[in-house]
Amino acid sequence: MFELVHNDDGVAVNFAVRFDLPPSVEDALLKGVPLHFVAEAALFRERWYWRDQAVSHVSRTWRLAYQPLTRSYRVSFGGLNQNFDSVAEAVTAVRRMTGWRLAEPGQLDAGSKYYVEFSYKLDTTMLPRPMQIGIGGQPDWLLKLERVQRLAAP
Repeated sequence: MFELVHNDDGVAVNFAVRFDLPPSVEDALLKGVPLHFVAEAALFRERWYWRDQAVSHVSRTWRLAYQPLTRSYRVSFGGLNQNFDSVAEAVTAVRRMTGWRLAEPGQLDAGSKYYVEFSYKLDTTMLPRPMQIGIGGQPDWLLKLERVQRLAAP
């Protein structure tokens, strides 16, 4: 689910992606390797005479780690941490976001056309270096979703 909300407060993004961690990824998590999930959204204004103008770009990163002493999973988002008892609950927390502010009302020109490029991925560049070499080309570690959607007038 991907939704753009355009109202008097500006533009916000709501999304919910559906995936399950592959067994090899979950095994690495249980062995103490933290996983990083990154969501990015960029707002562009269409122009016929030149490249489209980038109006806004936002990015969010979640860190999912297993805590062996407490046998719990910790999701970190910015400075906030939350613990979960199962991997399913923890993954549910990193799969969705609502009300994510993309642009303020003053950034949009009336009469112009806009579109949003959205991506969500498991960031393998944040894994330990030896793992980055070992997972190259393995489909279990290639989690990436992309979407482009036009912004409807309010």
